[in-house]
Amino acid sequence: MRETNEPGAKGAETKGRTPRPRRERRPVTAGPPPTEARLQEAALNHLARFAATEAGLARVLSRRVARWAQRAGQEGMAPEAIAPVVAAGRAAAQAVARKMVAAGAVDDAAFAAARTRRLSRAGRSRRAIAAHLAAKGVGGETAADMLEETETDEVTAALAHLRRRRQGPFDPAPPEEAEAARAARMKAMGSLARAGFPRDVAEAALDTDPAEAEARIIASRQG
Repeated sequence: MRETNEPGAKGAETKGRTPRPRRERRPVTAGPPPTEARLQEAALNHLARFAATEAGLARVLSRRVARWAQRAGQEGMAPEAIAPVVAAGRAAAQAVARKMVAAGAVDDAAFAAARTRRLSRAGRSRRAIAAHLAAKGVGGETAADMLEETETDEVTAALAHLRRRRQGPFDPAPPEEAEAARAARMKAMGSLARAGFPRDVAEAALDTDPAEAEARIIASRQG
């Protein structure tokens, strides 16, 4: 049988077929109330995918309770019926987070140590790391201790910052003219300052020899 490339041949073959009806998206329902048992299951599922602090996990579970309340309200559930469920759910979220700590599934210090090392290698300043840890629910004392224990090298972190931006020792075409070189240095200083690096750290990073700068970054990633 000879194949045909005539216009409309393909359409003729499919003509008469009934198009498949589009599936309508089912609305998301509130579902069962967020009991402690259900929140514990949700916590285990979350921790299987993400590291978390006690406060961070409690926030995740509390948001789950809030979503249930919103959907329940949309479905017509009375506010006076929703309120006690929400109160119990929030208390359960805190209790589940504490249980995860007691079980060893959540460890704020271990979280802070791992996150501090990762962020420092990525070129984040101590100030930026401290702010990140605080946002994740790590206490100020724990964060400060971890920054000291992990011995974050701010100069190396600043070099990693410069490397990403191809500035300072990593500038592929550093200007030769004095005025242009000063302008490039000030621009790099401003970038480091906005990232939270102190002036002395920024100066030290910018004065580092390119070969040494690359070696320091490589060594930090191997440690």
